Amino acid sequence: MERAAAAASACTLCAPHLPLGPRPIHQLHRDTRILITSQAPGTKAHLSGIPFEDASGERLRDWLGLDKDRFYDPTQVAILPMGMCYPGRLPGGGDCPPRPECAPLWHPRVLPLFSGLRLRLLVGAHAIRFVLGSRLPLGERVARFAESLPGHFPLPHPSWRTLVWAKKHPWFDAEVIPALRREVARALED
Repeated sequence: MERAAAAASACTLCAPHLPLGPRPIHQLHRDTRILITSQAPGTKAHLSGIPFEDASGERLRDWLGLDKDRFYDPTQVAILPMGMCYPGRLPGGGDCPPRPECAPLWHPRVLPLFSGLRLRLLVGAHAIRFVLGSRLPLGERVARFAESLPGHFPLPHPSWRTLVWAKKHPWFDAEVIPALRREVARALED
């Protein structure tokens, strides 16, 4: 795993397409119990080199019921995004989607190296589509999270836009978050 993580950190495959240049961001350890497959780092994560080092990360940690110490303990939680580098901004606002080259290259190299993986969180539509192949609308796929258990748990991206989405879908806070916290606690128990 150390060699794979070092190789991923040195990747420059998408360099010509990255407005801030390559800076692969991940958190990997072979003994991790939970893997977060997210979309791609934002500008704050790009600048700090720390995944989910922003308001989205605070929201995700709250959803999971984890404090920063546990979230950033790679033996507990690993993070392998669909795109490891910041992809840039869309002309109308928001971040570009993850670069399409990244996940097909790195996920097959890294995933077999996990020895104790118990739960994979699929954060955002790109991760859900890539892993589950689901073409369902995001809300429906998240509402049907139980169909993906015990191995996977689909979630929306924890951006500020999700706050508006969650108000329109009260079942998310009432049903999904409690189930998510139970699954996370189960995955982390000894």
